[in-house]
Amino acid sequence: MEKVKAKKHLGQHFLKDESVAQAIAETINLEGYDEVLEIGPGMGVLTKYLLEKPINTYVIEIDTESVDYLNANYPKLHGKIISKDFLKYDINEVFQGKQFGIIGNFPYNISTQIVFKTLELRDQIPEFAGMFQKEVAERICEKKGSKTYGILSVLAQAFYDAEYLFTVDEHVFIPPPKVKSGVLRLRRKKDYSLPCGEKLFFTVVKTAFQQRRKTLRNSLKTLNLSDKLREDEVFNLRPEQLSVEQFIELTQKIEADGV
Repeated sequence: MEKVKAKKHLGQHFLKDESVAQAIAETINLEGYDEVLEIGPGMGVLTKYLLEKPINTYVIEIDTESVDYLNANYPKLHGKIISKDFLKYDINEVFQGKQFGIIGNFPYNISTQIVFKTLELRDQIPEFAGMFQKEVAERICEKKGSKTYGILSVLAQAFYDAEYLFTVDEHVFIPPPKVKSGVLRLRRKKDYSLPCGEKLFFTVVKTAFQQRRKTLRNSLKTLNLSDKLREDEVFNLRPEQLSVEQFIELTQKIEADGV
């Protein structure tokens, strides 16, 4: 079967460098799970290395042409190709509550949404690794004090240890993207339950960074905090000055304030 042509509307950039594909496959350590879901396998350059591992590999691919190619070239995948949109699909139709890892060369146009869905499924996903646009990968792993530290950084790092692994040049893709790529790994914390309300924590983080240039006293006005709480010194800070732990402490203070 002829090779699949990359489709711009799906954000496809097919990886052609075998050494990079193998390096991405080696980023997962398979501790605490033996099933893996690859998102957006395309023509299977990463998939082939996953299939060599002692794990149960599933792939999810929205592009029907790629699905046909995978079926024709990877007999080990028969019955394990999910021809769906990861963002809209109930993945537990396959995994049924079991633990599984996620890996992939993620389409840039939906990569942050993939992370947010992973956070929703964090009880089942002990490990997540893959390739993003370099700036997005850096942002997810960034620490406080940086201009790129934001909502994605705080929410991902509240539940996972985030590590930026390596940078990938444009020329190893067909077609080459206009930016460099970065590979990261998220490993779920041993204790990833928050000592505060999770829904409120998400609200505080998102609301704070929506007006990131303002102090928390101004950016969190919509939460109707008491005047006494707003006197706390933490409200003199801007959101990028708070660590994940400080955001958790802030959420606890807001809870105690009765929001």
